Amino acid sequence: MNTQAFADKTAIGLSFICTIHCLALPFIVVMLPSLAVFNLEDEIYQLWMVIAVIPTSLYALTMGCKKHKKASVIVLGAVGLAIIITATWLGHDVLGETGEKVFSVLGAVIIALGHLINYQLCRYSHCQNQL
Repeated sequence: MNTQAFADKTAIGLSFICTIHCLALPFIVVMLPSLAVFNLEDEIYQLWMVIAVIPTSLYALTMGCKKHKKASVIVLGAVGLAIIITATWLGHDVLGETGEKVFSVLGAVIIALGHLINYQLCRYSHCQNQL
């Protein structure tokens, strides 16, 4: 597997983890009080996720665009990144807890979609070059 495909899959996984964190964590903490010790709702977790997603996404989408020449994929990824960066930057103090979660999940879904499209286009492009 090449590094671009690995980065696409990693970014999709990170987006999925972010979505699970935003949506399921409050229920998990209520169901399993021992998890409250880890303080996973802390804003630092979201910041670290954003720090991991930005370079992974930029690398994968840029390398993919060099193969398939579809700049719209980079635009889609950039929109998703902008949304999660905004959600992290403004936080629940400005957006409210629900607003922060909505923006974070929306951004994560858009990023994952961009990487899925990027991965598929790269596979198609690779197949076309093999013929």
